Amino acid sequence: MNKIVNLALALLICGGPVIAQEIEYSQPVNSPESCTSIMVGKKASADGSVITSHTCDGNYRTWMDIIPGTTHNNDTTVAIYTGRMHTEYYNDQNRMEYKGSIPEANTTYRYLNTAYPCLNEKQLGIGETTISGRKELENPKGMFVIEELEKIALQRCTTARDAIRLIGELVAKYGYGDSGECLTIADTREVWHFELFGEGPDKIGGVWAAVRIPDDHVGVSANIPRISTLDLKDKDNCMASANVYDVARRLGYWDGKEPFKFWKAYAGANYFGEPKSFSVREYFILNSLAPSLKLSFDQEELPISVKPDKPVNVTDVMALLRQTYEGTEWDVTKNLKVAVKDKETNTTDTIISPAANPWMPTDMINMLNAVREGAVTRNRLVAVPQCSYSTVIQLRSWLPDAVGGVVWMALDNPGESPRFPIFCGTTKLPEPFNICGQHRHRDDAAIWKYRKANKLATVRWGLTKEFVNQGIAHFEEKGQAEMPFVESRYQAIRAEKGDDAANAFLTGYTADFAGATMQHWQNLADEFWKMFARGF
Repeated sequence: MNKIVNLALALLICGGPVIAQEIEYSQPVNSPESCTSIMVGKKASADGSVITSHTCDGNYRTWMDIIPGTTHNNDTTVAIYTGRMHTEYYNDQNRMEYKGSIPEANTTYRYLNTAYPCLNEKQLGIGETTISGRKELENPKGMFVIEELEKIALQRCTTARDAIRLIGELVAKYGYGDSGECLTIADTREVWHFELFGEGPDKIGGVWAAVRIPDDHVGVSANIPRISTLDLKDKDNCMASANVYDVARRLGYWDGKEPFKFWKAYAGANYFGEPKSFSVREYFILNSLAPSLKLSFDQEELPISVKPDKPVNVTDVMALLRQTYEGTEWDVTKNLKVAVKDKETNTTDTIISPAANPWMPTDMINMLNAVREGAVTRNRLVAVPQCSYSTVIQLRSWLPDAVGGVVWMALDNPGESPRFPIFCGTTKLPEPFNICGQHRHRDDAAIWKYRKANKLATVRWGLTKEFVNQGIAHFEEKGQAEMPFVESRYQAIRAEKGDDAANAFLTGYTADFAGATMQHWQNLADEFWKMFARGF
């Protein structure tokens, strides 16, 4: 008997890796690129906030923590790495590569350390989207990748302008080794659209331009370079590297005669190869906020920002980041209809199949199109299932920094997950946020508290989406309704007991709110398992 057991165990042990290697994991429609950022000026927002945002779309780390500010000696240096975005926890060094070091600042600020660091204690916020541009601009010999530049800027700067200048100086001195990137950098007064590229294989440096979004405008970046003409005499609204024209001319991207357009010189096209500075997401978002402009999808470029038809709430930005274009011409489920008979009226109606969802993987789309050609058209949605986390950053000048700056955070698909607040004054996150959930299934990782319900819901979206949407709405309304109390309570505690006690209140509120969202989504997962116990 023991021999039989031992043989069985040996077969299982030997066979395990072979079975694992044969698994073909489901792939979402993950192209083109990743990430969306919406920006709102203080006169365009409903309450005077400045807003930036970011959907971190891709297999990036989901662990996050808060790095305290500190004071350093004059001879201190800081190490610069690449690969930090794919680590499993804070001290994980397995995927990191040391690139060099630079002098440390004497004093640094506390910041929220997400994969793309996003907010510091002084209400400086950053969103990000990869814009790639011309592949030949990349030079991996440059020291900095974009997330390390964000980190340094948040540790050392208090305004968007200062952050842009510092990044420009670091790139010029130490080199930029990443693909084209856009940072949407905001403070309590203004928000900037900043685009950065390498200088090509023969020079370790960088080339960049930045345009201020007017206070009464909204802007969007979605993986395509968008900055057009530059008015470098207008220093209040435009900045660029000293080499912005020379690099384009030296590499043959601009002849020096035709009008210079930054996006055309350093990208030449969008990710479909079309000679445009936008695609579906930019058009949809700008058109949603300013339908009176009647923007045309056939244009070569859309304005980098528009004046919205009505004031924009922070919840409007959240709603746009949930967009799947349901009910529009870009709805990927629009042709997947079935006939349903009403038992009471005996009438038949045609509805979108409950088995259809906006986030169908590639193999399902291929199968449906094989059954009927053209059944599903691929469109890049705003909300995608490969999203690691997403932020809506609200910055408010009339409040103390600690409570005035808030990240409305969501993990996993922003079209299915709730948001919870992390304040500038929050000093620690709950334990589940210290672990990344991208490398394996981990019940101790925060993202899996949401992901289980979200993935189950996707299988029969027509039957589950109301449960999910109700949960999102509940926590969205809770957050907005409780914010005045949080602000006044923070200030009362601060006046009575000081900054540390007031920040402890914010830290506890963040933990309680996040915990409530995790528990609700775990309850949803249990409900969906019960719903589908006999099959999907």
